[in-house]
Amino acid sequence: MGMNKVLFSFGHGYCARALAARLLPQGWRIYGTTRDADKAEVLRAEGVIPVLWDGDDLTAALHEATHLLSSAGPSEAGDPVLARWREEIAAIAQHLTWAGYLSTTGVYGDHQGGWVNEDTPLTPSTKRGQLRVKAEAEWQAIPGLPLHIFRLAGIYGPGRGPFEKVRQGNARRIIKSGQVFSRIHVDDIAQALEASFTSPSPGSAYNICDDDPAPPQDVIAHAAELLGVAVPEAIPFEDAEMSPMARSFYAESKRVSNRRIKEDLGLRLIHPDYRHGLRALLAEEG
Repeated sequence: MGMNKVLFSFGHGYCARALAARLLPQGWRIYGTTRDADKAEVLRAEGVIPVLWDGDDLTAALHEATHLLSSAGPSEAGDPVLARWREEIAAIAQHLTWAGYLSTTGVYGDHQGGWVNEDTPLTPSTKRGQLRVKAEAEWQAIPGLPLHIFRLAGIYGPGRGPFEKVRQGNARRIIKSGQVFSRIHVDDIAQALEASFTSPSPGSAYNICDDDPAPPQDVIAHAAELLGVAVPEAIPFEDAEMSPMARSFYAESKRVSNRRIKEDLGLRLIHPDYRHGLRALLAEEG
């Protein structure tokens, strides 16, 4: 394989674990941070070298890294990784082949169901989206960092998505006229990140989403049909009891273009739409 390939993964969560599952069989060394000692053991069992956020010195591992990925979301205080490790990251920026930051399509704000692409101005309407725009800019401000930004649509995959809600009986089909969301299977996020390793293009941003932005109630109905259970009743958005977080998702409706990952990264989606993705998830369980 030639040169050592070492990934340092900040906030080694759902997406990073899917990426690690692709890289480890190829002989990669992967360091993943976690705040939780139990989670550290899970990572170790998966073949990742755990780094405790509050207990371990990251410096040696960071200096080994050829690739750096950050999946940690921002808070009011800004980006948690940069708040703590900015200087260490700046010090190794020149030595990295590739760096990636996982952001969200929430940075584009509301387009009333219209299409957005990576050149669409960032006009988030939610607090969450505004914090992401600031975090993207913080990462972009590190001199010499070969940064790629990945704006993820709604993530689903094993253990996460509409089946869980339908099975637990808390799925709701909330109907808001004209509302559509883009989504993406975690396996396609992993393959997009790996494709970017192969053809790095520092300074690029990529939307990672599938081909079929769809109304959320359609996805829930399809999941219920696949499970052979009753389709949850429709609830008008106005009447729905929702957390502020859930409600903020409905404040924005847009269709996100994935043309760039196909053209620039040569990606062929494993799951081009939610129907394909949900069928595959059910087949894997069986």
